[in-house]
Parts: sequence; C-alpha cells; structure tokens
Amino acid sequence: MSKLGTWTLAAAAALAAAGVLGPTGLSPGHAAAEVALSPDSPGAPVVVELFTSQGCNSCPPADALLGELAGHPGVIALELHIDYWDYIGWEDPYASPELTKRQRSYAKRLDLRYVYTPQMVIDGRIDVVGSQRGNVFKAIEKAAAAMKALEVRFEQDDGGKIVIPAGHAPDEGAAVWLAVFDRQIETEVLRGENAGRKLVNSNVVRRLTRIGTWRGEHLEIPFDMAAAAAQGRDGCAVIVQQDPTGAVLGAAQMPLEALRQ
Repeated sequence: MSKLGTWTLAAAAALAAAGVLGPTGLSPGHAAAEVALSPDSPGAPVVVELFTSQGCNSCPPADALLGELAGHPGVIALELHIDYWDYIGWEDPYASPELTKRQRSYAKRLDLRYVYTPQMVIDGRIDVVGSQRGNVFKAIEKAAAAMKALEVRFEQDDGGKIVIPAGHAPDEGAAVWLAVFDRQIETEVLRGENAGRKLVNSNVVRRLTRIGTWRGEHLEIPFDMAAAAAQGRDGCAVIVQQDPTGAVLGAAQMPLEALRQ
C-alpha cells in the first residue's frame, strides 16, 4: 500500500538502508544486537511513540514490541494510531487526524521525506523503523544515556496535579502534552490487509491534549485523575518537549486502574 507522502515498512526499510530516514546514527537498514535496558539509566524514563495502524500488515510485529516495552519501568511506551491507511479496507477505530498530525510534525522536525508505518520516535529525537527490534533497543539506550532536564511527576494531592519543576526552558517554551491510554485492546479485523487476524494493541492513546506551556517556572497543572479513571482509561502520561514536537525534556506516567477499585 502506498500513496503520496506515506510509506509502508518495505519502503521505509529501503529508505533507511539508503540513509534517508533521518539523523538516527543507527544505520536502521542493518541488524543490531539487542541491548539490555536498565531502569537505573540516568535518562529514564524514555518516551517511545509508535505510529501504527490496524490497516497496515507491517505493523503487528511493531505492536508486539511496543507491548514488551510498555512493561518496562524505564520506558513510557505509547501507541498512536494514524488514519491515512483507513482507505484500504479497514478503518482503524483508534486512529485520529490529531495523531496523524503529530507524526507529520515529527517528520518535519526530524527532516524526514515521508511518514510511514510502523515508525517509532524515541524521546522526540530519534526515528526508528518500529519493527527493527535491535535498532529500537539501541535507540532507547542512546536516549537513556542523555540526562533529562526535568523530573516531571504526578501528585494525587488536591484531586490530582502534574508538577514540573523550575529549570531552563527553550526560548520558545516547551509544550506540555497529556496522553490518556488503554492498557490493552484486542480487535478482530474483518477487512483490509489484516483481515482475519486478531490484533493486540498496548497503551493505545485515546486522547492527546496540549495542556500548557512550560517557560522555566515551577508549574503545577490540575489533573482530575479520578475523572480520567472513571472514563475507563487505564493510564496517563505527561510529556514536556520542545515546542511542539521536539526533544523530550521530561516525562512521567501514572496508572489509573487502581483508582477505579
């Protein structure tokens, strides 16, 4: 499947091998040895965003890898479903134009010629084909070695809030994003390239909202955790990054399932 400005895994891999997919420094067209992740890495947590689609037959291996990463304490793993493959026979029920817009913003920021699936963006700085396991782990280790500027946290005081400490902010400020997600979703796909398959998706982002701008001051943003849990969501994550989709400066996640008990 292909159309102007989009690529599937096969096309993306070809571009990666030719060194076209951006400044990863990881030679994504070649296999790499898997690197063990450590929750004590100085840059943890690392934000991994997988851009995927239930209509893409190259995506299930990347979805499975994202599910593995979601269980690691040193990683904030988020699955963002894009909508530009909906036309080929299966409309992804979790896709949204807003998430597609985010991927296109990354492509511009990372100087990529195309958007494609499955794509992982690591800490807003590194572009990796999402099913290339060795390169994904290597990219996460590289990101973890870079000390984060901020120790962002959730606090349950006063009904819930997000706390961002004072520090040095980019001149244009930093975007503060809130993602709420479902921990695991299983879908029987009836049509399209994955027809007949039962797909398992993890940490599926159901809503991504910009909730503020950090300009270096100590910032507290109210967040009603109980209300988010009551809506059925399983977890949430906050990402502070160079405006609007640049390098991640700090991030945190919070499980919500326990609040429904």
